[in-house]
Amino acid sequence: MDLGLKGKVAVITGGSVGIGLAVAEGLAAEGVDVAIVARGRERVEIEAARIAATHGVRATGITADVSTAAGCDTVIAAVQRDLGGVDILINNAGSGSNETIVGATDEKWQHYWELHVMAAVRLARGLVPVMKERGGGVILHNASICAVQPLWYEPIYNTTKAALMMFSKTLANEVVGDNIRVNTVNPGLVLTPDWIKTAKQIAGEDGW
Repeated sequence: MDLGLKGKVAVITGGSVGIGLAVAEGLAAEGVDVAIVARGRERVEIEAARIAATHGVRATGITADVSTAAGCDTVIAAVQRDLGGVDILINNAGSGSNETIVGATDEKWQHYWELHVMAAVRLARGLVPVMKERGGGVILHNASICAVQPLWYEPIYNTTKAALMMFSKTLANEVVGDNIRVNTVNPGLVLTPDWIKTAKQIAGEDGW
């Protein structure tokens, strides 16, 4: 299928495993040059090289922690330096917290707020002007079904993903006149390494 994306440039955070890697593969198969972002340098560079060789596109691995302002700045600078700009931003980085409201610390709340919400805010702030210069673009936020139907053991995840969904709606209203489309997807359970880790933790705690 030709979706008319050949030659576009996409940034995918959390792009070295799971949903993010699958998204990068799908876009590369359509001829999109991709920048995959993750904290682990070796894995992200291996996957970027494999995608480039498999699909014949430009692919770069960016090592950065997008839960920090410095990490987001690294992504914004690297994608422009390595690929010349960006047309598609996929905010996918995230993980579960698996704690009760009573047990969750301020530090845990702050960490997931930075990872799920502020990463999207910072990357949009840095890359929307780049998209405007290129005539438009697409921003996609990977939230969760938990944003609309919370899981009892994920209070921080539920809350921050709901905030991400509202940020997405607000951003969409702001940039619609600049030919930038913003959407959110709310997937349910997907068999990824992160979910396997979570399931094992829950099973161990409950004696399954």
